[in-house]
Amino acid sequence: MSGSPNHPVRRRTFVLGAAAAAGSAALAGPLAVPAAAAAFGYTDDGAHYVVDTGSALVFKVSKSTGDLTSLVYRGTEYQGYGGMNSHIESGLGSSTVTIARSDSTILISVTHGTLRHYYAARSGENNIYLWTNKADTSVSATRYIVRVKAGLFLNDEPDSYTYTTSTIEASDVFAKSNGQTRSKHYSGLRVMDYDYIGWTAGGVGLWIVRSNHEKASGGPFYRSLLRHQSADGGGLYEILYYGQNQTEAQRFGLQGPYVIAFTDGGAPSPALFPGTLNTSWADSLGIAGYVGASGRGRVAGVGITGRNSTHAYTVGLANSSAQYWGSARASDGYFSIAGVLPGTYTLTVHKSELAVYTTQVTVAAGTTTTLNSFAIASSNDPSNASAIWRINDWTGTPGGFKNADLMTYAHPSDVRASAWTGNVVIGSGSETSTFPCYIWKDVNSGLLVYFKLTAAQAAAAHTLRIGVTTAYANGRPQVVVNDAWTSAVPSPPTQPSTRSLTNGSYRGNNHTFTYSVPASAWLTDTGQYNVLKINVVSGSGTTSYLSAGTSIDAIDLLA
Repeated sequence: MSGSPNHPVRRRTFVLGAAAAAGSAALAGPLAVPAAAAAFGYTDDGAHYVVDTGSALVFKVSKSTGDLTSLVYRGTEYQGYGGMNSHIESGLGSSTVTIARSDSTILISVTHGTLRHYYAARSGENNIYLWTNKADTSVSATRYIVRVKAGLFLNDEPDSYTYTTSTIEASDVFAKSNGQTRSKHYSGLRVMDYDYIGWTAGGVGLWIVRSNHEKASGGPFYRSLLRHQSADGGGLYEILYYGQNQTEAQRFGLQGPYVIAFTDGGAPSPALFPGTLNTSWADSLGIAGYVGASGRGRVAGVGITGRNSTHAYTVGLANSSAQYWGSARASDGYFSIAGVLPGTYTLTVHKSELAVYTTQVTVAAGTTTTLNSFAIASSNDPSNASAIWRINDWTGTPGGFKNADLMTYAHPSDVRASAWTGNVVIGSGSETSTFPCYIWKDVNSGLLVYFKLTAAQAAAAHTLRIGVTTAYANGRPQVVVNDAWTSAVPSPPTQPSTRSLTNGSYRGNNHTFTYSVPASAWLTDTGQYNVLKINVVSGSGTTSYLSAGTSIDAIDLLA
């Protein structure tokens, strides 16, 4: 699967994820309580609660705002740049902050209106556990930012703009002198592709281990900014709702824990990862909205038939309150999703990122909902339809098309991108690699596809299908065949209203446009090429790569 935008952990290593952690020779995380843990405790310096973990980490939380104002690891301060602290959003402002100790745990509670936020420290660990309970929209988004001092973890990766000040889009996409682009949005990763994010240098690793995202929005394929570096310092993010490329309504309630973890330079311990983290020690802390393991259930599927063995399948659970996902076993489709809050969920099976099966399941606390083997109907996978020709497989992604891999970590103007223009010839053997993953009204609209038909094929009407994964500014395809027939302008499907194609994400709402092409549109001379022109139409957008555009999944002409 190398080279696919759906497997960026294998492709790129600047962000260590679950796959990288498995092979790390220097794992570090929760430590056995050492003798030094006798120093575990907290003090009040008047303005802050100062927590000593009894290991190598001392941190401070403001008593007036709940901001994390200091992160001292092995005597070095890591927190802060530009006079800013680490905090929810850009800081909550005036808040009520309290602290309590229970045996080997210290819990700091922050109340700001209806929002509750928590920091927990465990004796002998170089970790801070965080929970956030957002009850409504009084705080605009749900993200925590760890702000890191300049110079400690310098890099020059796609999500860094340390070495460039040339802004090419908005205030967050930059160009280097060599033509490569940089932005904090260019993580290249979906939520399901990583367990942690961070940096390592000089024998120190600083990480955020993500939560299970049960109260986030967007599902396993959501892409968002995860970290950045600039001349001013760095930022590590846990983003649960950001308002960019969101395909679902915001969910509310307690999310966490996510973990700020220091190590000796290795990856954080898998014991901190979502799905393996045991927080039974937090059951009695009184965290608002907290539901322990005993209050959760599990969904297990015996198997899934009707799958295409060349693709990975993901099973998702979602309702208005929570979301979960897990992988279907390649051999038989078996899956297991644990730690699920009680309720009724829509279960969706995805072939790569394309939904091909849905049903309803109900989960109860302390029990397993077992589903007998079920089949994906052939008609639910558009790849099974008989086609005269097809460009790319239907996967719900632009993977395989020209520039698709690059676009998860670069701007379309990047010097590494192949030309966005060019025609496609069916039967050439290079159809997919010459067809651009994105089409814009102001860049490459009018793309031409050449193909031949037999006499029998040319004598009949056919259905043309174009699958898209998202759109910007209501961009959608209108087609022209042989300059003899022009389709109606299709209605725009519901898509996120924010930037997507230029900030590393093709993830929106998968949609299939269908066009009934009459027989009169085809050329009757079987030796001639028919010409399909694909235009992008919209009354919105601006110019160039911010003109109306769309991301392509697959295109085919049905038999």
